[in-house]
Amino acid sequence: MVKLRLKRMGANNRPFYRVVVVDSRVKRDGKYLESVGYYDPKTDPFTLKIDMDKAVKWLEVGAQPTVTVRALLRKAGVLQKWHEAKLARKIEG
Repeated sequence: MVKLRLKRMGANNRPFYRVVVVDSRVKRDGKYLESVGYYDPKTDPFTLKIDMDKAVKWLEVGAQPTVTVRALLRKAGVLQKWHEAKLARKIEG
């Protein structure tokens, strides 16, 4: 199963995270298929940059986001774009 999840990076007490597409059997900071964005919780306000096209592409082919990544995708507006695209395909089909 392919998942969208966070990969921890940065120094001690200065973490930032990459949002990556990875096989679910790979360890947390292991090899990933593609990076779709990053998240820095230490800045005020937090920094969140997601490539919408890449994220929607992976969601469309069946990648499952973790709980945390799902919340981040919701804040970035990716899930709304994905649902609208699904609805448009349903109406056309």
